[in-house]
Amino acid sequence: MRLPALIALSLLPTLLGGCLAKAAYDVATLPVRAVSKGVDLATTSQSEADENRGREIRRREEELGKLDREYRRQSDRCQDGREDACQRARDIYAEMQRLAPGVPVERD
Repeated sequence: MRLPALIALSLLPTLLGGCLAKAAYDVATLPVRAVSKGVDLATTSQSEADENRGREIRRREEELGKLDREYRRQSDRCQDGREDACQRARDIYAEMQRLAPGVPVERD
């Protein structure tokens, strides 16, 4: 009965040594991992920047499409003689001109 206990006790420092070494390694590398995580959060990769630019372009295209539809509607009403619609169409056109430079032109 003493033999298994002696074997277990003799292996205990070896097993604990591995745990202590792992704990020491974790403590030593913690600052490096923390800094690299902070850098990752603070910087934007090229693919993330491309994705964000694509989202922004699509958002502007959608907004331009909505404005175009409303501009056409107000222009039709303006041609029917409604002065308030003419002013609204001019305002919408100005907004479309403001957004247009941010939307790339597709070339054939």
